[in-house]
Amino acid sequence: MGIHYDYKSKRGERAMLKEAKRKARLAERRAKRLTTVDVVEKKEVKTHDIKKTITLEDLTNPNQK
Repeated sequence: MGIHYDYKSKRGERAMLKEAKRKARLAERRAKRLTTVDVVEKKEVKTHDIKKTITLEDLTNPNQK
């Protein structure tokens, strides 16, 4: 009878621990998602000017800005 008594008496404690674990995982996922969004926003894509004609130098120059 001691095992069953302990099981029910600790039900609330186990529920709180489970809830804390779940919240920690969610917070970790949110933090990870925010850092990946920041990295994507910082990475700026440079495109070619539409009004300018594309030349061979534009395509092959490695030192071009």
